[in-house]
Amino acid sequence: MEQTATAADPAAADRAGPPPAARGRVHRAWWVAAVTFVTIVGAAAFASLPGLLIEPLHAEFDWSRGTIGFAVSVNLALYGLTAPFAAALMDRFGIRRIVALALLVISGGSLATVWMTAAWQLVLFWGVLVGLGSGSMALAFAATVVNRWFTARRGLVTGFLTAAGASGQLVFLPLLAWLVEHHGWRPAAVTVALAALSVVPFVWLLLRDHPADVGLAPYGGAYAAKPAPVPGAARRAVAVLLRAARTGPFWLLAGTFAICGASTNGLVKTHFVPAAHDHGMPVTAAAGLLAVIGVFDVVGTVASGWFTDRFEARRLLAVYYALRGVSLLFLPMLLAPSVHPPMVFFIVFYGLDWVATVPPTVALCREHYGDDSAIVFGWVLASHQVGAAAVAFLGGAARDAFGSYDVVWYASGALCALAALMAMVIRRPARPAPAAA
Repeated sequence: MEQTATAADPAAADRAGPPPAARGRVHRAWWVAAVTFVTIVGAAAFASLPGLLIEPLHAEFDWSRGTIGFAVSVNLALYGLTAPFAAALMDRFGIRRIVALALLVISGGSLATVWMTAAWQLVLFWGVLVGLGSGSMALAFAATVVNRWFTARRGLVTGFLTAAGASGQLVFLPLLAWLVEHHGWRPAAVTVALAALSVVPFVWLLLRDHPADVGLAPYGGAYAAKPAPVPGAARRAVAVLLRAARTGPFWLLAGTFAICGASTNGLVKTHFVPAAHDHGMPVTAAAGLLAVIGVFDVVGTVASGWFTDRFEARRLLAVYYALRGVSLLFLPMLLAPSVHPPMVFFIVFYGLDWVATVPPTVALCREHYGDDSAIVFGWVLASHQVGAAAVAFLGGAARDAFGSYDVVWYASGALCALAALMAMVIRRPARPAPAAA
């Protein structure tokens, strides 16, 4: 009789909690994480292309590297600035709708570049459209999924989902480099569009917004009813920023992550291939090295998630940034026409550190900002992409002005040393005083 009443009253079912999970079954949270991983892998194709476009677009349209770098910088900046609003929109309209729409925008923007004839069109299609779509697919998406679906193993899952971008790079970079070299850049742009489009059905059919949608508790946690949609997404994103901006940890996290973006997406992902090509290395070989970075990035990021569950996050950040800075200072001496053992060592070392900074940064956001942590991380990610955008543009401008990228490598190494110091300054969150006996 009680079972019939509960079935007839969904609200009562919510109050009663979920049905007991069958023993031995894999928790649905892991399937959601797997779909999120595949989604980020499919969308990662767009991030693999900018470094491969610089030389072909320069040769075909005679656009300066600074002009092409500006389009990439718009893409990277919007990628970051869109993220906190996307996290708030996911709270309002659901993860599935926002991510599916973002993939469609990425696909449309990438496909439109095939017909461009002027530099402003590159800025509009690749910079604005792909930037807005990719920003909604940013790491704030992964942080939102982790916060909703996991209570235990959050560091590990954050590392797993962060590694998805590197896995996409591993899958797409060699293919896109081969297409650019043998068939031109247009088939590569079409491939990016189709990759983003192909993931939409998986998102729509398999992704769920909240554990309560399927009557489950988050992995390792207690059951809670699905919260009501949060109205005023843009207003909430700005309000969270204003609250966080009054605290010191926010500015330290934003500053360190800006340097992270400058030394990865802005520098290596955008300019490594043309820099290696300047030294006589074939484009396919340079792209292959970036793909190898993707291999070790997966290992390093998942390991970083495991470490974040066990060690103090700010100390991990300091170590990661210090090691990255040292490796970048050596890179100008390693570039050569062919791949040699010291270069391979750099690729492995740098790959392990590529986005190992993400799990401890997410953990520090969670420690300091609680339920607002996904949106706060979205703003921290915005600083990451602003740093990346600045170096994507300045790196191209420096190459035009000085004839090489050496000054950019050295400057980035020094910035990483600064980030290591900033990470150590981040204070621990205040703990509530123990209750009086």
